[in-house]
Amino acid sequence: MKGNFLVVDKRVLPEVYEKVVDAKRLLKEGKVKDVTEAAKTVSISRSVYYKYKDSVFALSETEQGQKVTINMMINDNKGVLSGILNYISEEGGSIITINQGIPMNKKANLSLTIDTSSLKGDLKTLLEDLSKVKDVEKVEFVAME
Repeated sequence: MKGNFLVVDKRVLPEVYEKVVDAKRLLKEGKVKDVTEAAKTVSISRSVYYKYKDSVFALSETEQGQKVTINMMINDNKGVLSGILNYISEEGGSIITINQGIPMNKKANLSLTIDTSSLKGDLKTLLEDLSKVKDVEKVEFVAME
């Protein structure tokens, strides 16, 4: 996927963009038979679907084989980094770079670049699940290439 992209929180965008993504998902999953039915199901016109279908994507829709950089704030406890890395590995991610800051006030900043080409699920789920790992305080998507 080449082009100029921004990662934008969908809460600040008009609802139509999310509806286009929903229509694309319905088509991909085979829940509707054609674009007309998909557009009708999500309450948009076919022309709106065609206008935005090649420009609006869910984070999980992006091409695999990409590098993703994330920042995390973690508690400075034994085994936290190991748990994070093991989880990413179990999900099919491959660590490219690790940069952990010096712990201050029992917290440390962690920056990871991950190859997502073999990821079992989608990136959104990986980020959500990383935020649930013990002693992970914050997970922040930084960039994708």
